[in-house]
Amino acid sequence: MSLVQEQFLFIQDVARLIEFCADHNFVITAGELYRPPEMQKIYVQTGRSKTMNSKHGQRLAIDLNFFKDGKLIYDVGVLRPVGEFWQSLSPKNSAGMFWKSFKDVPHFERRV
Repeated sequence: MSLVQEQFLFIQDVARLIEFCADHNFVITAGELYRPPEMQKIYVQTGRSKTMNSKHGQRLAIDLNFFKDGKLIYDVGVLRPVGEFWQSLSPKNSAGMFWKSFKDVPHFERRV
């Protein structure tokens, strides 16, 4: 499958995720989708990322901000259903909140 086809499937799943969140009373704002290599290098140098192979560089990752009652939420316990829904959409989908070595709660990606 081509990268463009993977990106298309990814963004369709993102739309489904946003609908799921709206149905569960989360307010969502967008963070990062594309990140150029120069910015990724800065993220690695400052500890915000652990890899130069971020899926953001392929437009296969997005960071989302979740709010409830006007408050930004990073609590995995509260967001667990969101991550589980994301991963249920495709075996290629991964939610950063479930990663073992580096938790990235607002991060959702498609692995190819």
